Amino acid sequence: MFKKSRKKIVAAIMTILALLWVGTLGVIYGSSYFEMTAQNKRMLQTHAQMHTLSPAFEETVPPNHPKPNGSHPDFNPDSPMFQLSTFYTVAISADGTVLEIKNEPPTVHTDADLEELAQRIIKSGKESGTKNNLAFYKADKGNYTLVAFMDNTVVNQRAMTLFRYTLIFGGIALILFFFLSVFLAKKIVDPLEESYQKQKQFISDAGHELKTPVSVVSANAELLSREIGANQWLQNIQYENERMGILVGQLLELARTESVTPPTEHIDFSRLIAGESLPFESVAFEKGVVLNSNIIDGIAVKGNGTQLKQIVSILLDNAIRHSKEQGEVYLSLTKEHGVAKLSVKNKGAEIPIEQREKIFERFYRVDTARNGEDRHYGLGLAIAKAIAIAHKGSIDVDCYDGLVEFRFQLPTV
Repeated sequence: MFKKSRKKIVAAIMTILALLWVGTLGVIYGSSYFEMTAQNKRMLQTHAQMHTLSPAFEETVPPNHPKPNGSHPDFNPDSPMFQLSTFYTVAISADGTVLEIKNEPPTVHTDADLEELAQRIIKSGKESGTKNNLAFYKADKGNYTLVAFMDNTVVNQRAMTLFRYTLIFGGIALILFFFLSVFLAKKIVDPLEESYQKQKQFISDAGHELKTPVSVVSANAELLSREIGANQWLQNIQYENERMGILVGQLLELARTESVTPPTEHIDFSRLIAGESLPFESVAFEKGVVLNSNIIDGIAVKGNGTQLKQIVSILLDNAIRHSKEQGEVYLSLTKEHGVAKLSVKNKGAEIPIEQREKIFERFYRVDTARNGEDRHYGLGLAIAKAIAIAHKGSIDVDCYDGLVEFRFQLPTV
């Protein structure tokens, strides 16, 4: 139980840290990407506004070609960033003829590559974007279309280097935080585990200490009844002492189940359940309840026979006691994916969702008005859960369609 709590704490801490880390990276790199994309577009727009054809190519354009309008540039052309950037341009006429390619050396892109890329961009209809580490912007210059490129190879390589180192050092930081979270989880859970162990020890010690006086009171009451005969006050003493004996026995059983690892063996679980359910048919009949069984033969498990019989008895007794008059109890055993599944259902009052986990706690009772007069003290399901944990299984409860179902699962062999 406490090992699971430690794992949950570590998982929660690591999940929060991972989400924060991924979220922070996403915000930083996402905002940087959009800002860089917008900045590239403004720089390319400025470059396109400033572009003019060389005199030799100017003559190939019809005389009514509009000259650059001298509008205010979108980006300061005198800024160091603009001056240090590498631009390429491809001017293409309306009929698809390449008028001019400006690709000053040294360059990593050939004229043919730029021309092919520009033709593809014009056909795609996109105004701006990025291809092959080149940011591009398409501008209509009147009788020709200008495709301006800006080389982002160095910027992209630096961004990838930064991203790679961020991942490396972030991963190292997460590993260090993992060990720190393990340490913190241990510090958080250890006091709770120590308190729980002391509580179990107290229950065990108290149960053993109470056994002797209960036995002495029982023996003396029996002797006294022989001396004085029937007596109302003596009967009250015997009744309450018997209830105390049952409670002490359940406390000792719970302490033993939680503290001692029982010997295990291969058990025919199907046969065990069939045999254990037989006595409850008469119990159900006396209460006016019908017990229906559906047990698949040949299901074998590894466990302690005494404890497995006990958990079957607890679940059947619980279902019969809480069934409605003239109701039915359904007992089934199936096997699925290497797991034996024992189900005990009865028609009864629905257990509120917030109480379905608590009913497996010690002394917890759904009906708080009942105080043990039925000789049940809220320890049966706690014992059942302890048995399930000892057998590396699970037990839970569900309510649907007017039914209350307890499910016990454990691995098969």
